[in-house]
Amino acid sequence: MRFTIATFALAFAGTASAHATMFGVSVNGVDQGDGRNVYIRTPLDNGPVKDLASPNLACNTNGGEAAPSFVKAAAGDRLTFEWQHDNRGDDIIDPSHVGPIITYIAPFTTGNGAGPIWSKIAQDGFSNGVWAVDKLIANKGKNDFTLPANLAPGKYLVRQEIIALHEAETAFSANAARGAQFYPSCVQFEISGSGTVVPNENFDFNTGYTFADPGIVFNIYTAFSSYPIPGPAVFSGNGGGNGGGAAPPAPAPTSRPGSAPTAAPPAQNPNIPAPPAVQPPTTLQTSVRPSSPTGAPATQPSSPCTPAQPARRRRR
Repeated sequence: MRFTIATFALAFAGTASAHATMFGVSVNGVDQGDGRNVYIRTPLDNGPVKDLASPNLACNTNGGEAAPSFVKAAAGDRLTFEWQHDNRGDDIIDPSHVGPIITYIAPFTTGNGAGPIWSKIAQDGFSNGVWAVDKLIANKGKNDFTLPANLAPGKYLVRQEIIALHEAETAFSANAARGAQFYPSCVQFEISGSGTVVPNENFDFNTGYTFADPGIVFNIYTAFSSYPIPGPAVFSGNGGGNGGGAAPPAPAPTSRPGSAPTAAPPAQNPNIPAPPAVQPPTTLQTSVRPSSPTGAPATQPSSPCTPAQPARRRRR
């Protein structure tokens, strides 16, 4: 299958509704209300972080500003995090922005979340031809997970991220116009219960996520049957991990509609598919913090947006 005019049009359409941010939380199905700048450390805009060395990778651009309130929940409760694009119930995130949704927890800090304090408590990647982002859109922006039942009571930060892979066939470090897009959001919780376990994976995003990670540099535009979720194993709630990493393989290779499967993944690393015959278009010119030199290779299709007209839409 070749890239078609419709394929390019779909990618360009993503510039109008690409980004996402978190709206609020429900606890056991009870809506806690609009959490933006209330119990969520809401970022300055709904754009992504792409530089793995940036302190914004932990809790985004407003991560060092503690919110005034906490969501109250108990260990073992079912939580629902609700995402939006600009407004509650809108288009959530562009369907081209496929990728995993990963949830971490850390002891509460008034700092920006940088450093080795995080443990992974939930993840959803790719299985049976469906991405976590596909499910998020189908579920009107809602993603469910369960707090570890043995979690010690106290105040915590719970961080959920979307990793959009539509430009991830090339590392940001190699070409700052492309690269995986990270959408992290940190929520303040006060958790009750009789548990005694304090999550202890001590994961640091700035050192634990690298451009050598096959889940961060990943080509969705060619055939693949599984996806290796980045980060540590999922914390089991009893002081250790209970697996994680790569999602189970789907029954048969698949690719996104309109993509161009061209070759099997390289033998030396089956998790990274070979690059497509035609380079996928850039759907936006992202403003990245901190900035890095940009410039696409000679064969790179030009972005539909220029730096003078950034595609990122700011929330009002």
